[in-house]
Amino acid sequence: MKSKNRKRANAKVKAIVALSIVFVLTVALALIGVNGMPLDSRGLYKLMPWLPTTDVEAWPSTLPLGLDLRGGVYVEYSAEVPEDTEASFDDLMTGTISVIQARLTDKGYAESTVQRIGGDGLRIEIPDVTDPDAVLDLIGSPAKLEFRTPAGESFMDGSMVELATVQMQEGEYVIAFKLNSEGTEIFAQKTAEYLGQSIAIYLDDVMLINPTVQSVITGGQGVINGMGGLEEAQTVAAKIQSGALPLVLTQQKVDTVSATLGDDALATSVLAAMIGIVLVMLVMIVRYRVNGVIASWALVIYIVTLFFLIAVIPGIQLTLPGIAGIVLGIGMAVDANVIIFERFNDEVRGGRPLKGALRAGFKNAMSAVLDANITTLIAAVVLMFFGTGSIQGFAKTLLLSVITSMFTAVLVTRFLMKHTIALKNWNVNLFTSRVKTVKEEQE
Repeated sequence: MKSKNRKRANAKVKAIVALSIVFVLTVALALIGVNGMPLDSRGLYKLMPWLPTTDVEAWPSTLPLGLDLRGGVYVEYSAEVPEDTEASFDDLMTGTISVIQARLTDKGYAESTVQRIGGDGLRIEIPDVTDPDAVLDLIGSPAKLEFRTPAGESFMDGSMVELATVQMQEGEYVIAFKLNSEGTEIFAQKTAEYLGQSIAIYLDDVMLINPTVQSVITGGQGVINGMGGLEEAQTVAAKIQSGALPLVLTQQKVDTVSATLGDDALATSVLAAMIGIVLVMLVMIVRYRVNGVIASWALVIYIVTLFFLIAVIPGIQLTLPGIAGIVLGIGMAVDANVIIFERFNDEVRGGRPLKGALRAGFKNAMSAVLDANITTLIAAVVLMFFGTGSIQGFAKTLLLSVITSMFTAVLVTRFLMKHTIALKNWNVNLFTSRVKTVKEEQE
């Protein structure tokens, strides 16, 4: 008897410690997320440099907002291959996207996005811009391609390059280029003069590549090696191909989103989400009692974790469709908890003690929970790869939301339930209100 009592006491102490640690971490992370904290001065940033901010900013201010929430300009183009061009459309599209992105970044629009839509379309989004004409001029203007000596002197421009393609030589990808007659003569002189040195290629005053001259090139044709892989070689070749954009772009649509409209949409969405979450928590607590409190706790952990991931993972923006994906993820998390709690209640009503009901309930619920989440994950992946624009934004946040909800439902909820049950000899009616005959003793 004493051994059994000691075992229960030890289990209770472990449960108190475990739940206290999780509670403190939940509150701390939630406060950091809402209010911010000087992470660097506390040394946390040095230990975890992937944290979203190093100053007193709150996580919400570090979340990358999409155009519909932040305001700005978006423009859509259709693309065509120029005449007398031998390179493939996909290679030219890759180069066009890279050139436009580099131009925008160089001009201070680092948070702009350039993405391919459909087979031959481009969509460019630039936040915090009120004058679309200036941005359109920047996108459509010819780029300045230059060849420079080691001293930085320009001796040849992109108009002298007739062709630049990717080839495979001796097991590595290289860029094979061809010059016109004027370029052939100039390049022969410069490669002889700077043999063994580097001749840099610049695009819009930004160094594109700095290859070493390994031999005198007199025939107007040569190769550039040292590429990191096929994608890099294709991108660089498309940029070298012409000082202008590799593809001919025709503007199809341009529009400006007001920052005020974006702020209003964000405020409305956040308010609606908060009201919905509070109502869900109340329903869960009324319906499932202690388990409802646990579900609400797990939901807070889910929300904090999800927004932390959105803040630190590159390529994810918070948009109105993205918020819809987050809300759907919340629904998936709640649905998983409902399935688990119902299976748990079935076991309790069947006479199992709480610990046994926990094990059996999770075992019986896992197939339904995993099936629902995996099918949603598959749909999100398909939408992410084949969708465009807002559909892709919805798919990205939905994918992250479902993965996070699976983590909280399968691991966090079970952890909290296990240690909550171990706290004391609970009256089972605090977990379910429809118990007629049960075994009161715990295992």
